[in-house]
Amino acid sequence: MTMFKPGWGAFTLFAVLCVQAQQIDWDRVNSSTVLDLLSKQQTEQELYGSNIIQIGNQNNAELSLNAKTNIAIQQLGDYNTLYFINSFTDKETKTAVTAQGNNNIIDITGSNTVSDGMKINVKGDNQTIFMRNY
Repeated sequence: MTMFKPGWGAFTLFAVLCVQAQQIDWDRVNSSTVLDLLSKQQTEQELYGSNIIQIGNQNNAELSLNAKTNIAIQQLGDYNTLYFINSFTDKETKTAVTAQGNNNIIDITGSNTVSDGMKINVKGDNQTIFMRNY
């Protein structure tokens, strides 16, 4: 018999929602303020935000983003890793990355006019992609 614990419910709520942690004062989050913070966050994310879907085991996505990055990530399979670094510029960037398979590594650093709007689709196993945009 499993028992519901309120702490796990709050953790699950925050884990499921796409929020930008940099903009939330975590010292102010409590049961009275959480709904206001979430509604504010959803309004801001209508313009920019991240959408991450991971289906499988041991998938990893490490993102270092600026406030104007709009990225959609899908990792379908096991042991897929994505590194995306776009924090050193303040320009708007839109990107989509999909990895289908197992043990794929995608490492993207930077963005420019050529990479804006780029969609990367990786299908297969044991693929590695390094992309540098300067």
